Amino acid sequence: MLELIKEQLTDCSDAVYQSINVYGHSCMLIYIPSIVDTLSLQEFVATPLKAEANAEPHWADFMERLDHGSAFAIPYIKAYHPGRVVELIVSGNPVLSIAGLPYVYYFEIAHYQKRAVSESQNELVVIGPQEAFIEDIQTNLSLLRHKIKHADLKTKHFAIGKYTKTDVYLVYLEGLCKPEILAEMEQKLGSLDVDGILGISYLAEHMSREQFSPFPIYQYTERPDSVAASLMEGRVGILQDGTPSALLAPVTFFALLQSSEDYYQSFYAGSWIRLVRLFFSLISMILPSLYVAITTFHSQIIPSDLLITIAAARENIPFTALTEALIMELTFEALREAGTRIPKPVGQTVSIIGGIVIGQAAVQAGIVSAPMVIVVSITGIASYIIPHLELGLTFRLLRFVLLILGGTLGLIGVFIAVFMIYGHLAHLRSFGSPYLQPLAPLVFEDWRDTLFRVPSQYMNKRSSSFTDSKNKRRQKP
Repeated sequence: MLELIKEQLTDCSDAVYQSINVYGHSCMLIYIPSIVDTLSLQEFVATPLKAEANAEPHWADFMERLDHGSAFAIPYIKAYHPGRVVELIVSGNPVLSIAGLPYVYYFEIAHYQKRAVSESQNELVVIGPQEAFIEDIQTNLSLLRHKIKHADLKTKHFAIGKYTKTDVYLVYLEGLCKPEILAEMEQKLGSLDVDGILGISYLAEHMSREQFSPFPIYQYTERPDSVAASLMEGRVGILQDGTPSALLAPVTFFALLQSSEDYYQSFYAGSWIRLVRLFFSLISMILPSLYVAITTFHSQIIPSDLLITIAAARENIPFTALTEALIMELTFEALREAGTRIPKPVGQTVSIIGGIVIGQAAVQAGIVSAPMVIVVSITGIASYIIPHLELGLTFRLLRFVLLILGGTLGLIGVFIAVFMIYGHLAHLRSFGSPYLQPLAPLVFEDWRDTLFRVPSQYMNKRSSSFTDSKNKRRQKP
C-alpha cells in the first residue's frame, strides 16, 4: 500500500512522510502540511504514537484498540483503495500506514486558509443581518444551520470535477420543496462529468435547461438569511466550496426584483420600494429605445415646446439619434466595467466623475446632445436599482436590442421586441415553475408578496410556485 501511495505522489515535494516505530513495527504518517491542521495531527496522532513506542510492547493490544476506534482522541476511518487514499491526502486528510496492512487509517483534520465572515458587498441592507457567505463551505453551512435549527434541513453532498473534486451541497427543507424539483437537481448534479468547477456559475451553466435564454433561471445570493428564507418557501439551494455565493432554484422574475430588506422594513416602505424598483427596472431597458424611436420617427407626439428644445439641442449634432445613443451607451458600459475592475477606493469615483466629464465634454464638442446625455444617465442610474446582478446584465443586453430596433423601425420595432420578450418570459420555466407566476399564470393568492407586500400576519401561505402543495401553510391565520 505504501509503495503505491508514494508512486502516485511522485514529484509532490510538499508531501511529508513521518516514520514512527511502534513495538518494532514501522508506521508512517503521510500528509501535506499546508492543508492539514498540524497542531491537531501532532497532539492527537503523532504524540500518542510516540508514547506507544516507548511503552511496554503490547502490539496486539494496540491493534485491538486501533480497530475499535479508541487508540486516538480524534475520529479516524479505514481506507482500502490506493487511489482513494491519495485523494484523501491531497484533500488535507493525513493517513497512517502500517507495514503489512492492506489498508490505512485517515483523520479528517483538513485545514485551509480562509477569510473571516464579513459584510455582504453586493446585497447591502440598512436594517437586517450584515453577514455574508465566504469561500469555506463548512463556515457557510454553519451560517445556514444557525438560521434554521431544525432536523428537516437536509444536506446532500456531491464531489464534482475530475481534478478539483469540489464539494457541493444540495440544501433543502424536507416536506416543503417539490420532490420532482429535488429529484431533477440531484440527477443533474450526480451526472456532471467535467474536469472541474471553480465557481458556482459553472454549475448554473451546466445544469441550465434554458441554455439560450438571457434570463437567469437561478438566483445568486451571498446572504445566509436570503437562503434560509428561500428554503422556508420551498426552494432548493446549492452551496459550493470555494464560492461565497449560493444558488437558489426555482426562481421567478418577480423574486429577482425583491430584496431581503423588503421584509426588514414596514410593509408600506417595502411595497413602495418594490413598485419603484419595478418601474425603474423597465425604464432601464426601454427608455433609450423609446427616446430614439420617438425623436426619429414619431416627433409629432412630442409636445411642441419640448420638441423645439430637443431640436435646438440636436441642431449641430452630426450623428443620428441611434448613433448618438449607441455611442453614449457603449461609453457608459465601458465606464461601468472600468469602475468594477480598477481598485475599489478609486473605482466608483472614476466611473461617476468620468461619466460627468465625458458627457459634458461630448455635449460641448457637439458630438452628442444634452437630452441624450440625460436619457442615458437616467437609464444608467435606473439599472443600479435592480437588486440581482444577473437580471441587471440581462436588461443591459436587451437594452441594445431594443435600441437598434427602435432606431430602425420606430415604436413598432420597440413594441414587437417587448411583446417577444414577454412571450419568451411567459414560456420560460425554472425547473418546471412558470417564470412570470403569479402574473402568467394568474394566481391571485400569490399577489400578497409580489408587486407589493402585505403585512406579515396576512401572509399565511407559501407561494405555489415553489412549495409542495401538501404543506403550503406558513403560519396560523
